[in-house]
Amino acid sequence: MRLALAGDTMLGRSVAETLGRRPPEALVDPELVEIARDADLFVLNLECCISERGTPAAKTFTFRAPPAAVETLVHLGVGCVTLANNHAGDYGTDALLDTFHHLHAAGIAWAGAGANLEEARKPALLERDGFRLAVVGVADHAREFAAEDERPGIAYADLEQGVPDWLEDATRRESDATLVAPHWGPNMTSAPLPYMRAAARRLREAGATLVAGHSAHVFHGIEDSVLYDVGDFLDDYAIDPLLRNDLGLLFFAELGRGELRRLEAVPLKLEYTRTRLAGGEDAAWIRRRLRDACAAFGTELREDGGRLVIVSS
Repeated sequence: MRLALAGDTMLGRSVAETLGRRPPEALVDPELVEIARDADLFVLNLECCISERGTPAAKTFTFRAPPAAVETLVHLGVGCVTLANNHAGDYGTDALLDTFHHLHAAGIAWAGAGANLEEARKPALLERDGFRLAVVGVADHAREFAAEDERPGIAYADLEQGVPDWLEDATRRESDATLVAPHWGPNMTSAPLPYMRAAARRLREAGATLVAGHSAHVFHGIEDSVLYDVGDFLDDYAIDPLLRNDLGLLFFAELGRGELRRLEAVPLKLEYTRTRLAGGEDAAWIRRRLRDACAAFGTELREDGGRLVIVSS
């Protein structure tokens, strides 16, 4: 299976305003769409709810996208989103349930949230040409959005205290490969914290074929089939001039049964409410940054036709 992976995708706030003025297809460059649709399956982290209902939570940033946002996901060819993050519950349980409804109506699967605790923790099982991929979503924040036995919410785990049994069990789901997508760690950091590396090792030992995290808003280095953070994909966020969260990556993973056969990435430029392929100095910066971040873990990087190929040592 050829899997496309993208990180935080926030379709609320100014992105939602753009959707009110322009068609859903306008948020992504056509060339990027063509590349993304070349994958058998596209999975990203949806860092917002999709609804017209609800009251914003008492927090600094709250993100709610209009129903038209689903059309952007469909245009990209997204087959599954992860919802275990600190913004899925920004507008309450009704808005979260609306998100499930809109995704289901568009034929898009989701993992990491549900109408109750059991559903939130249950992996999404996707099949393409007979190959079965289990997608597991989990977040170590925000605790207040955690699903309960009879309350909708996200799949929450305090990963600083270790990987809980339920998450190991979900990782062992019978499938040809398993993707675990944790939303972990603080924002605007350039490398994973020690507890994240420990949790990643445990998830790999439990049977995860690939771990692809998000939350930092910038991409991290890669180690032993672990993408500690895949960075952002689409948003309206303020740009840090040093961390350059406006420069990102779209990853492609070639998965075999129980193994990662190849991992490569395409450089991205996140403009304000629109994403395109990166070029020139932007692409060169991304290449240097990823090479240095991977080198810290003993992982090499090479170029192949404009794409960045990750070679584990």
